[in-house]
Amino acid sequence: MIIIIGNGISGVTAARNIRKKSDEPITIISSESKYFFSRTALMYVYMGHMKFEHTQPYEAHFWPENRIDLKQTFVQSIDTDTKTILCSNNESISYDKLILATGSKSNKFGWKGQDANRVQGLYSKQDLEDMEANTKGIKRAVIVGGGLIGIEMAEMLLTRHIEVHFLVREDRFWSGVLPEEDSNFIMEHFKKHHGLHMHYGEELDEIHVDDTNSAIGITTKKGERIDCQFVGLTAGVSPNINFIKESKIETNRGILINRFLETSVKDVYAIGDCAEFIEPVHGRRPIEQVWYTGKFMGETLAHTITGNRAEYSPGYWFNSAKFFEIEYQTYGDVLSNMPEGRTKFVYQHPKEEILLHFVFDSTTRRFIGINNFGVRLRHLVFNAWLTKEATIEEVLRDLKSANFDPEFYTTYESDIVGQFNKEFGTNIIVAKRKWWQKLIPA
Repeated sequence: MIIIIGNGISGVTAARNIRKKSDEPITIISSESKYFFSRTALMYVYMGHMKFEHTQPYEAHFWPENRIDLKQTFVQSIDTDTKTILCSNNESISYDKLILATGSKSNKFGWKGQDANRVQGLYSKQDLEDMEANTKGIKRAVIVGGGLIGIEMAEMLLTRHIEVHFLVREDRFWSGVLPEEDSNFIMEHFKKHHGLHMHYGEELDEIHVDDTNSAIGITTKKGERIDCQFVGLTAGVSPNINFIKESKIETNRGILINRFLETSVKDVYAIGDCAEFIEPVHGRRPIEQVWYTGKFMGETLAHTITGNRAEYSPGYWFNSAKFFEIEYQTYGDVLSNMPEGRTKFVYQHPKEEILLHFVFDSTTRRFIGINNFGVRLRHLVFNAWLTKEATIEEVLRDLKSANFDPEFYTTYESDIVGQFNKEFGTNIIVAKRKWWQKLIPA
């Protein structure tokens, strides 16, 4: 029996790929929901663009047809000596192999009033339901924390015509991730949204409550009072591992694993947001709380579980997000503070909200990474360029190959390359061929 605790992208991907190669009984346990859903789509349910059932990629019949048993219950404890888990309904379940995919929880940092009514994070299905109830009829909200979840929450609230005050501890948005040019570009975009008030260099000090223990305002560490009826705590997430700490499975911030996704206990594995590498992949963080890394961990572990022990090797970094109307993608290595020996090239369209930030090796000209905003670029192509260590000149010459915008969209490759030629004294000519098609299997 294979037990998987957690039905997010990591756990479900592991189950699906194990089933392709094994007839071993599989049970997925989740207290959050019975069926797997797309967590990134929760905001669109609140905004009225879809119903919750539309976020579920698989029909209800998928699970019995693939012989994957689903249990909606909370796991209280794990006994690795007897290989059993105890659920909140007092059911005891034995396992041969156990996969921990318990995800994340919203961070709290001991703020006064952080557990009051109308104060919450945004991660789970229950958070969505709470937000629906907590924001009914309110006029103003405060969001604490300058990351992607905070921007999602701000967009959600603005669609309900709720005034939003956003506290960002740093002096610019997402400064730990984005270079200054990119961060300033996004900050300018925020100014266009009526009702969004960004407070840079501000931190939460206290949440004020009324007689019913419901939020009525906050005070910042600089002493500013902002009256509100809702406080969103979006200062990051941390691994959801409280009940695991009581077991013999070793933990730090997350569940400690090696490169094969194995924990300190035999036949117990951890994947996704809850896992922490003892020795991270070079250039990567110990905890990778990103959708695609969770998916890849599930795929990798399925090989090991079915007899072909596989090491986690995710390749080059990539990620994507959305800042209101602006789509963002990153491929390779673009750091907020650029190391010595690297050169940047930043193209920003004079009128449209489009920015591309290239980084390459100052000596060898090897392409290192890109942040792009406002255009869609192909992961397949950039991964190929990074793998074969293409030069920046090769990338720019074939830049049309990476464009993933619909054919009727305006393209900007000639302008981008023209600016590069002017700045760096080169004479690159944009190629018309679509060489990326050779990379796609027939």
